[in-house]
Amino acid sequence: MKPPSRSRGAGGLRRENSAVVSLPRALSKLGFCSRTQAEVLITGGRVRVDGRVIRSVATRVDPARARIAVDGKPVAAERKVYLMLNKPRGLVTTRDDPQERATVYDCLEVLDLPFVAPVGRLDKASEGLLLLTNDTRWAQRVLDPASNVEKTYHVQIDCLPEEGMLERLQAGMVLDGEHLIARSAKVLRAGRRNAWLEIVLNEGRNRQIRRLLGAVGAEVLRLVRIDVGGVRLDDLPQGAVRHLTPAEKAMLDVPARVGSGLLRVSSRSA
Repeated sequence: MKPPSRSRGAGGLRRENSAVVSLPRALSKLGFCSRTQAEVLITGGRVRVDGRVIRSVATRVDPARARIAVDGKPVAAERKVYLMLNKPRGLVTTRDDPQERATVYDCLEVLDLPFVAPVGRLDKASEGLLLLTNDTRWAQRVLDPASNVEKTYHVQIDCLPEEGMLERLQAGMVLDGEHLIARSAKVLRAGRRNAWLEIVLNEGRNRQIRRLLGAVGAEVLRLVRIDVGGVRLDDLPQGAVRHLTPAEKAMLDVPARVGSGLLRVSSRSA
């Protein structure tokens, strides 16, 4: 029986089997390296698929069926790992930084891990809970806005909240053509000149909290993510990383949406 490589969707359009992906993505899904690193290996003639050297990054394969080798060594699927990192301020959330800044991967050097990627991002000035995994489908479901996974932040601002400020954050506003909104916002504590807020989001738009607060006249002094989908940072030291417990991982096991196809992993940050 011929394998169903394509299927018909709405309107009679044909959609490619979601198991078939680009070769760089296949190497990433197998936990071997990042897509950027894979492209270098491929164009350098170091990757073989079913015995043939492949130099085109546009080549598409089924990673579960194709025999992929790098430098003559077979590439097999790595064990799935699910991590939490307490990201310190000042690190960028990327594997390879053109500016050679310190990255979150510096915190993982002492661990024996397959290639893992961040589940979403925290910008350089932000800190706190960052998830990492080599399970790309799991990461995509966690990040899908339809999954409604809430993220909780503690945010220090440079002023005391004026009357109506929190209500405006929760009402939402259009900034640079995007509708930004906080699921909830409340004051944790206030001093003479500044205050700490707790802000909950259920979407991930670029620098969302900083943009929202800037629009209501507040500057962010510190931004710490403390919770993702009920998984809490708690007392994990800054710069430390650990595996999620089975219970924590289960809290983030969002069911795949029927007919959704492959989802794009967001690169946006709070």
